[in-house]
Amino acid sequence: MSLSQAQSIRLIAFDVDGIMTDGGLYLTDSGEEFKRFNSLDGHGLKMLKASGVELAIITGRTSRCVELRAHHLGISHLYQGVHDKLASMQKMLAQLDLPLDVAAFMGDDVMDLPVMLRVGLAISVPSAPQTVRDRAHYITERDGGHGAVREACELLMSAQGTLDAQLAPYLA
Repeated sequence: MSLSQAQSIRLIAFDVDGIMTDGGLYLTDSGEEFKRFNSLDGHGLKMLKASGVELAIITGRTSRCVELRAHHLGISHLYQGVHDKLASMQKMLAQLDLPLDVAAFMGDDVMDLPVMLRVGLAISVPSAPQTVRDRAHYITERDGGHGAVREACELLMSAQGTLDAQLAPYLA
């Protein structure tokens, strides 16, 4: 990955299962689905948004808990039940008047590849299949649901020179 790829990113979209979560599907006896999110990831997303980068979620599954998580984090671009993630990304970017090369996508499976292959920065996790890792510009050290999103957020802020400003209130 070149530093200029991360410097130019104005929007990053995330898959959910395996990226924002550990990829496990938790179901109750009544069929209700729930997910485990990482609070460190959440604060990273808030700092990244405050630094001026737009945030989005594009996921193939539909879950009320993802809607709630997006709301709590202030993520207004939420696409659930999506089978063509590239089309959703292109539609959103057209609405925001942004080209694909200033967008990043963080995904972990083959259904993420159409969008990952076309954005300016494709990020994945160590547990992703080799096919996906081979096509990502950056592989996080941490796995999905265990700080990978925070790592990606800090990578972007560091490259864009905004990380210190986001950390400053906590270091004073």
